[in-house]
Amino acid sequence: MPMRDIDTESTNAKPMREPAPSLLMMPDKRAAGDQEGGTAMKYALIAAGIGAAVAGTVYSLGTFTAGLYQTIAGLF
Repeated sequence: MPMRDIDTESTNAKPMREPAPSLLMMPDKRAAGDQEGGTAMKYALIAAGIGAAVAGTVYSLGTFTAGLYQTIAGLF
């Protein structure tokens, strides 16, 4: 059966309307004005950076200290 073009003006077809907002889109609108989550993320990133710097420093000092103890032990 061949496809026919439908003339929307001759039929009583209603124009398409925009879909209703879904429940998944609503939190985005509420969160757009909320800055508390963004501030928490900034502090979390700062804390993670400080933690990484401390971990790197402790690891570096641990390696240096172990080498220092080996050098001192070799003197005896």
